[in-house]
Amino acid sequence: MRTDESADRALLARAAGGDGAAFAAIHDRHVRAVYWQAYSVLHDADAAQEVAQDTFLTLWRRIDSVRIVDESVLPWLMTTARYTALNTGRRLAAVRDRSAPLDTVEPPDAAASPEDEALAAEVRGLIADAVHALSPTDQRLYRLCVEDERTYERAAAEVGVSHAAVRNRVSRLRSRLRADLSTLREQS
Repeated sequence: MRTDESADRALLARAAGGDGAAFAAIHDRHVRAVYWQAYSVLHDADAAQEVAQDTFLTLWRRIDSVRIVDESVLPWLMTTARYTALNTGRRLAAVRDRSAPLDTVEPPDAAASPEDEALAAEVRGLIADAVHALSPTDQRLYRLCVEDERTYERAAAEVGVSHAAVRNRVSRLRSRLRADLSTLREQS
């Protein structure tokens, strides 16, 4: 059992206090395991990558309520990744089969607090500003892949670039947005 400053518990506490480097250390330490957990459910590299990113975004949003097990955040991450991947798989299946019954759609979350709504508005504004600063091609890829949830393959065909170019550009976009959101969290 680790008891030094690099233990997940210490890193998580520092990240909750706004330390972006501590959050990045948690990400770097566990992203591979989270990705493979998602991939084992979805069997799709692009979808697994997005689930891994969503899992860490969920960790960021819920950082104050994450339960550490044996000094590690990995069990929480693996469970979150599995359920996120299962939900993603259902959503992707519903998109493929438009005749899916409505009861497969997840219910909306409980009403957000005014503080959460204000933070969400700030985040939306920050994202809109970041997207506005992108090149026209990157703006289009953001809309296709992130907002419209198109596959990288389909977005590549629509934009006229390779699948790898879409994957790399969208990955950079997400990293940039994470960095911008990290700045917002440090300011709040």
